[in-house]
Amino acid sequence: MKKINFIKKDPKYYEIIKRYPKKRIHLNKDYMDIYNQHYLNNRSGSGLSNYLSKIMESWMHKKVSSIKGKKILELGAGNLNHIKYERDFSIYDIVEPFRELYRDSPELHKIRNKFKSLKDFQNKFYKIISIATLEHLKDLPKDINNCKKLLKKKGVFQVAVPCEGELAFKLGWKLTTGVSFKLNYNLDYSKLIQYEHLNSLNEIKIILENNFKILKFERSPFILPFKNLSFYAYFECKIN
Repeated sequence: MKKINFIKKDPKYYEIIKRYPKKRIHLNKDYMDIYNQHYLNNRSGSGLSNYLSKIMESWMHKKVSSIKGKKILELGAGNLNHIKYERDFSIYDIVEPFRELYRDSPELHKIRNKFKSLKDFQNKFYKIISIATLEHLKDLPKDINNCKKLLKKKGVFQVAVPCEGELAFKLGWKLTTGVSFKLNYNLDYSKLIQYEHLNSLNEIKIILENNFKILKFERSPFILPFKNLSFYAYFECKIN
């Protein structure tokens, strides 16, 4: 298993944080008219391509649930599709600005607190998790710093993200969701990806390395666990 040496505030980090906060591209009315419904379908696994994506994404959920935690905070909880993977927790709080995603979830009764932003939290956690969320954040360095402040000294920050910016992930959505999106809406899915995925895996990796000690970095085995040949990546982080 690959171990990453912790490098504090290297030159690449300073180059990257100058890019933030980022701005989303403009989506025209055709995209905005179908945006909410498509997003709900995507998170629920509705449709064949979304269902296949959901199966592949289970690797991320299994990695993040590999460490038990009594008091858990999930950043970007979506429709609460991760909580079923966790065991023996006593408190489960979430950050999710898109409330329509979890409003009708059968897992909602397991949640203690629901917030739109990390800055709303005061308590610290032994386990903070994030699955397929960091690639979406407009001010990633700020949000990572907030996670660091909310993590207890011996706590763990577990992150799983798609390998945005690499070949296998791009081909994956082009040949699945991209095709069905074109057939359903006659629109280019790459525009939606560009709108949603503001941060590449490389940017996420460098920002995490310069804020935490990375204990583990793993790539999903499908297709192969190498750069440009994997769909997802997992980070296990602790305060240095």
